[in-house]
Amino acid sequence: MFRQAVYACVLSMPFGVSMATGQEKLPPLPPGLVAPATVVDTAGTACFLEGPAVDGKGNVFFSDIAGNRILKMDPKGKIDVWRADSGRTNGNAFDAHGRLISCEGNEQGEGRRRIVRTDMKTGKITVLTDKYHGKRYNSPNDVCVDSRGRVWFTDPYYGPHRDQMEMDIEGVYRIDPVSPPTPFPKGKRSPKVFHVLTQKEVQRPNGIAVSPDDKTLYVVDSHPKPGGNRKVWGFDIATDGSLSKRRLIYDFGKGRGGDGMRLDVKGNLWVAAGISVKRGPGETLDNPPGVYVISPKGKLLGVIPIPENLITNLAFGGPQRKTLYVTAGKTVYRFSTLVSGHALNLK
Repeated sequence: MFRQAVYACVLSMPFGVSMATGQEKLPPLPPGLVAPATVVDTAGTACFLEGPAVDGKGNVFFSDIAGNRILKMDPKGKIDVWRADSGRTNGNAFDAHGRLISCEGNEQGEGRRRIVRTDMKTGKITVLTDKYHGKRYNSPNDVCVDSRGRVWFTDPYYGPHRDQMEMDIEGVYRIDPVSPPTPFPKGKRSPKVFHVLTQKEVQRPNGIAVSPDDKTLYVVDSHPKPGGNRKVWGFDIATDGSLSKRRLIYDFGKGRGGDGMRLDVKGNLWVAAGISVKRGPGETLDNPPGVYVISPKGKLLGVIPIPENLITNLAFGGPQRKTLYVTAGKTVYRFSTLVSGHALNLK
């Protein structure tokens, strides 16, 4: 097994706090030089990495939400800016045609609040949806694509300015493709968009994934407020894309729950979760930061620790898709796995 970290930018963090536990015993504050109850706060965020997706050539595309850009890391680890103005893109995923589907969000600055698709050969960007029933989305967060070409995405809002929300819910949506797949000539319909989950089923949807057999949709329910859900739900997918039989897959309890999620070819869930520095009254430090591996039946198979405070998302890549890339704060981590990650066969 190898472990390597690639540093994309620098992010400030509380001084003197160990990323291992966040609770190391420290020397006292210097008397007479700072106030007795001094606490270091973050002055500014230079970058916040999210949404990795790996193409058929092994290139990793990932978002810097704070920097409003998408970065590209080649198989040798070289990082370049791939899209300078990303519309506050968060989650990314490739479809079976090798096109990049991106969630342009609305956090850490104003974003475009839509789902777009990029033809990687021509660079053409197609807007798949920017409104539902005439209302703009909250902040599209994460996305996945099934073998039928259907795009599933979550639309929560984690920002402080909830008065910007035009939707009265934070939901999950499905985009059904129409023929021809791309581009859409004038006069042709756009893909159909369906609202498939509301807050009756999920409080605040975040990470999302479809099982390798297209029969189950998994949704991370991540609500950081006191009493909020930190759970992973499973739903049966009917042939027409409708959902039923909600069931609890895993409950993260009172600690920070999951964020991004990917599946391996055996159907196991690999979930980015946990924190090492408390960030509010709603979450404890019960779940250390790492990748939580969970069976389809909800058994925790193990945790791969990540030495960073806030773990955001992950994606399989590399030869046989046996390398897991993890975005966390300012850093992209990677480690090898003994199982291949599930991915569509790229054309």
